[in-house]
Amino acid sequence: MRRFLPLLAVLGLAAGCTPSSAAQQPPPGLAERGTVMTTAKPTRQDLTNKVSLSGKVELGPTFGLVAPIDGEVRYLDVKAPTGTPTKPTKVANIWVNGKATAVEVPAGAVFAGRLVDDRSKVTAGMPIISARQAGYGIVADIDGSKAYQVSDSLQSVTAQIKNGPGPFPCTVLGTLAALPGGTIPEPKAPAVNPSATAPAAPPTQGQPQQPSESTGMRLVCVGPANTKLINGAAATVEVVTAKAAGVLVLPVEAVAGSQGKGQVEVIKADQSRGSAR
Repeated sequence: MRRFLPLLAVLGLAAGCTPSSAAQQPPPGLAERGTVMTTAKPTRQDLTNKVSLSGKVELGPTFGLVAPIDGEVRYLDVKAPTGTPTKPTKVANIWVNGKATAVEVPAGAVFAGRLVDDRSKVTAGMPIISARQAGYGIVADIDGSKAYQVSDSLQSVTAQIKNGPGPFPCTVLGTLAALPGGTIPEPKAPAVNPSATAPAAPPTQGQPQQPSESTGMRLVCVGPANTKLINGAAATVEVVTAKAAGVLVLPVEAVAGSQGKGQVEVIKADQSRGSAR
């Protein structure tokens, strides 16, 4: 029996000296005494979100026009122009509740095809017309993973020709959506007047219209008129999708969590901690 007494005494002494589990935990919201913290003070900055796209100069690029409202599309018979249009060309109407809203190809471009059937029900933002720019444009392909990032908002677009002009502002033409192949119906034959003594001379028209081919998702823009461009030259297109002024910013190391769900730990005046998202 004597052999076990010292061991029991030691166990009793150890049990008496062990702090309770509650004493080991720091008070809620406070760091342990002596903890060294690295802090960062937020600053305000103007932020810009940019997307860079690879493109090239293209002669006569195709772009799409969308329905401005929900309704029924009714196409017009569009004659082939005899030259580059200097005014917008009306090509369709969107009808809803007996009211028509016009769809026009902008000046400097020509009608290149219908993208849906005549009298189809369409929704706002749906591509319904293809058009062809009469001159140079810059075409940049858009990867599908960037589709919504680029198309949701275009604050500004600038282009830089590799080893050439730029950067310069680039005006976007039409929509950024991929386009199906366009269709152009055969022109209607003129009505025959049985009382006429001689056949009427056919109206003067330009070159036969060529329907557009299908395209992938891409951005088409045109630079200033005095910019020298070469067909096929490589270009970089920079798209600004969002801007914000006077935003509170912190170093990345000060933010915990994943993208879009970051959390910042705030040190209050009494050294207690809170969180902000």
